[in-house]
Amino acid sequence: MSWLPIPSDSDFTLANIPFGVFRHPITGTGHPAIAIGEHLLDLHVFSTHGGFSQLPEMVEHLEVFKQPTLNAFAALGQKTHRAVRAYLQQVLTADSPLAAVLQYDETLQKQVLFSQDAVEMLLPMEVGDYTDFYAGRTHAFNVGCLFRGTDNALQKNYEQLPVGYHGRASSVVISGTPIMRPNGQTAEGVMEKCKRLDLELEMAAFVARGNKLGEPMSVVQARENLFGFALMNDWSARDIQAFEYVPLGPFTSKNFGTTISSWIVLPCALENFKALPLQRTSTIPVQKYLLDPEEKSVYDIALTVEINGATLTKTSSKNLLWSFPQMLAHHTVTGCNMRTGDLLGSGTISGEGVGEAGCLLEATKGGKEPVALGGVQRTWLQDGDEVVIKGFCGEGETRVGWGECKGVILPALDI
Repeated sequence: MSWLPIPSDSDFTLANIPFGVFRHPITGTGHPAIAIGEHLLDLHVFSTHGGFSQLPEMVEHLEVFKQPTLNAFAALGQKTHRAVRAYLQQVLTADSPLAAVLQYDETLQKQVLFSQDAVEMLLPMEVGDYTDFYAGRTHAFNVGCLFRGTDNALQKNYEQLPVGYHGRASSVVISGTPIMRPNGQTAEGVMEKCKRLDLELEMAAFVARGNKLGEPMSVVQARENLFGFALMNDWSARDIQAFEYVPLGPFTSKNFGTTISSWIVLPCALENFKALPLQRTSTIPVQKYLLDPEEKSVYDIALTVEINGATLTKTSSKNLLWSFPQMLAHHTVTGCNMRTGDLLGSGTISGEGVGEAGCLLEATKGGKEPVALGGVQRTWLQDGDEVVIKGFCGEGETRVGWGECKGVILPALDI
């Protein structure tokens, strides 16, 4: 039990300890932090005042917490991440052997503890590159049925490799950032404001350590080279996408905004929530480089999507055909070099049941069948709509979650 009060329904328990970055109210600069209950702990100031003095392996690396992002900390690798998380769990546990570090130091508490509601969160990582995959098979099948019919819903490559495309890193934004409705071409000679604006429920992973150009990662190496996971909303302009995506895939219909949660949850915090991925139906074996030695390679995270407070979606993150280590291994199979801070999106996550669609395109069957939200029939996102994605696993003191990943739609510019 923590000496700090933690609400019973908090995502930020001692079992979690997620990492993020906030704007320090005095310096105005980004400070790395961890979340605990309704508070955050400033790792920059904590480390400066001897907070890690009882963790010898971090003494020579304290500069990583003086950086405005988590990239330097991520690059230290999972062994260090696990050690820091375990140390902070002890620091925050009531009357632990490390109680003198912070519990009994009220002066330091006043310098390093902030109410989460009172601070501005910043992007936790500097994102060099962003790749969005398409690993949610139910979503891929449902969308394929809409455009190609049931018999040709999934392309022949779908169960052979993790399909993906390169997104735009510069428009990855932190939760709470407003999203402006885009303008674009929707048909020959037609330039207009997007009429079919959509959300996409996704999980995301950050790369901790990259690889050299020309040297692929194995799935085992890829698993060790992940830093942590976030919630993600890959906003999509469906009418713009429909006109532009042939032959090279989505472009401006996806590059106007991608929202991620403020907090990154480490893999070690999710160990108890591993699950089996969706099973392949193809009789053609997976290529050797994509074989995952871990049978339970994805996570069972309860995911929800709300629009203006009304629930659109309830599903699980285990509805993926490919794991993030497989996605990362495939990304590097040609020798592509990944870098610390690179972002991988899972693709839209949908379940097979009613109310489990991860986007409005699926839920409304391409806009043909409106869904009831808060007593109102809806098809696409409207100006002023607030979309909130949440995710957690476990209950009570074992609960691990991300808080919210949210954004409000602003009207398009007149151009």
